[in-house]
Amino acid sequence: MGGTMNDLTLLDGGTGRELQHRGLVKRGSIWSALALRERPDVVRDIHESFIKAGADVITVNNYSVVPALLALEGMEGEFESLIYLAGDLAKRARDKCNSAVRVAGSLPPLNISYRHDLVGSEEDNIRTYRRIAEGLSQKVDLFLCETMSSGIEARAAVRAVADFGKPIWVAWSLGNNPDGRLLSGETIEEALLLLDGLPVDTYLFNCCPPESISAALPILRSLTERPIGAYANSFDVPRPERGETPLRQDITPDSYRDWVAGWIHAGARVLGGCCGIGPAHIALLRDQFDRQSTSNARTRGSS
Repeated sequence: MGGTMNDLTLLDGGTGRELQHRGLVKRGSIWSALALRERPDVVRDIHESFIKAGADVITVNNYSVVPALLALEGMEGEFESLIYLAGDLAKRARDKCNSAVRVAGSLPPLNISYRHDLVGSEEDNIRTYRRIAEGLSQKVDLFLCETMSSGIEARAAVRAVADFGKPIWVAWSLGNNPDGRLLSGETIEEALLLLDGLPVDTYLFNCCPPESISAALPILRSLTERPIGAYANSFDVPRPERGETPLRQDITPDSYRDWVAGWIHAGARVLGGCCGIGPAHIALLRDQFDRQSTSNARTRGSS
């Protein structure tokens, strides 16, 4: 399914890796949350960089501001203040750039990412997600339930914010094998059924290899008429012995643009990047979208 470039929404890229690129040393499990306390200026600068690159939506840097992870560092008492600060930094970046960009509040995994076995009970998750949403609600334009590894995890996040009166987007994380399944092993159809009747505006895939997204998007398109989209990471094979996950060298701004072009052809209308996708990637996508939009307008004008 094709479409025009006029109806596309461009997301930002990955804040965490961009923090590392700007000199912040990764330490502990909540290092991107620590940046809020130690270098809020850098966090705001990154938001501004993505806005200047052409993003239509930026995401608040609250991904690791969750009670379970903060507790590991003895910082659980800072939960509310860090959530508020994260939302404020994104809003201030938008205001400084005098931009119409929308701000998305992240509803992330409440434990270690990619671990569907650590998702916990739905009711407990709903309570925590509501705390996050209450801290962000005055700063954000929409809620983004992202890197959801299972259907139950996504349902808890959506249920928690269903009555806040803001658009809700759900982004599932897929397995590394391009078989169209979530990390939990659930099919996309099974995950969608768990959200049946809930006010989800857009369905996406995120923080997984572009190969997995390319395989799954046609399946998702066939199952829903709502807007769909994707924002991949550029992770390579993890190296546990070194405590790191390197980035793939083949996912350059040019090559990522090619991946995104394929997703647009498959029906995606909300595009961006996750871990390892920086302002240069987003700027190239913006340029491509604008060029194609101008070309389409000229074609219509001459017909």
